[in-house]
Amino acid sequence: MSSPTSRRNSCRGSRASSECHVRRRGSSCSYFSSSGTQTEDFSVSLSQPIFTITLRFLLAIDLWLSKRLGVCAWEESPWGSIRPLVRLVEFSGHAIPWLISTVYSLLRGESVAEKEIMLNLALALILDVLLVRVVNTLVRRRRPAQNRSDILSAFFVERYSFPSGHASRAAMCARFFLAQLVDTASMRVLVVGWAVLVSLSRLLLARHYVADVGFGLAMGYCHYSLVERLWVTWDCLQDLLLIGLSERLNRAYSGIWMVDWKY
Repeated sequence: MSSPTSRRNSCRGSRASSECHVRRRGSSCSYFSSSGTQTEDFSVSLSQPIFTITLRFLLAIDLWLSKRLGVCAWEESPWGSIRPLVRLVEFSGHAIPWLISTVYSLLRGESVAEKEIMLNLALALILDVLLVRVVNTLVRRRRPAQNRSDILSAFFVERYSFPSGHASRAAMCARFFLAQLVDTASMRVLVVGWAVLVSLSRLLLARHYVADVGFGLAMGYCHYSLVERLWVTWDCLQDLLLIGLSERLNRAYSGIWMVDWKY
């Protein structure tokens, strides 16, 4: 016959074995439940629309390529020695110098044809700035992390990244000059090369992503088509000014007549 002590030890052993068995079963169940959850998450990621997957893939390429092209973002960058030259090219595409020079040429123009071209160029620049600002406000894409703000760019660089205002302006001005002012092959190559360099400077300085510059070029190309359809002639401008002046004079005359009638 077994003693009470041996019986207690056997009971404790059986309870311990049963508890271990239960723990093993629980651990196995938890493992399978976690693996089931992982499989479900993986299926959810695969069940996303093909458009979303493609967009994420393109954005990843955009980020990688933009980071590789930002070789002039800092003075310590691989091409940091040519950063001042690239910034000079960047400055040639700013909106404020273009607007100032266009207005000056409009006021100093000698012939009616020159004034008409400069007038439409000024309107095209204003339209381009406004449309780019609207898209920037709607999209609100932040600039690349490599972008370095300096004293000069702080006053001229837009807050958001998409699309590139420099690329849009360069494409619009290049197409404007090719259609209205440039008539030789060498000047055409020079104008197109300038637009390409301005757009490339935005990538080298890490101001924009590749998608921003590409969309900006397409946007500027379409801006000139809109300006060409809404072309304002010098005679039409004079008629509008005369109509506005005559309306103001009529209102002033009617106001004076009403005051005299009251007295």
